[in-house]
Amino acid sequence: MIRSVFFAAALLAAAPVFAQGTPAPEGAAVHFVGLEDGDTVTSPVTLYFGLSGMGVAPAGTEAENTGHHHLLLNRAPFGDGEFGAEELVLGIPNDDNHYHFGGGQTQFTLDLPPGEHTLQLVLGDAGHVPHDPPIVSDVITITVE
Repeated sequence: MIRSVFFAAALLAAAPVFAQGTPAPEGAAVHFVGLEDGDTVTSPVTLYFGLSGMGVAPAGTEAENTGHHHLLLNRAPFGDGEFGAEELVLGIPNDDNHYHFGGGQTQFTLDLPPGEHTLQLVLGDAGHVPHDPPIVSDVITITVE
């Protein structure tokens, strides 16, 4: 217990030092290809990820100007305060609202129930940490029939 409290305190104290992600080149951008805000689709939907100004590399690859995609599904937009120091140090979570494409994938087929869904892409570095500055897409809302 004491060790856990000490580790948590040390992590929080170090967060400003380590929270500086891998540098991103000026003008780098990530976006959805062939899918726009307000589109109506049927499930399953195949998402295509676009990236300009950088290259895609699998997680764990430490090469300049590269990263891999993460999909934020049905959650608040990146940068709204929901991501705290822990995510910026430890990386993007991996759960039902955060999909990792650490193999360098640039497309993904997703089964979604009918209704509205929000989607956003975030590029992560070798350790799943957003770049500095973060490379994020606009949030789009799609409707699944």
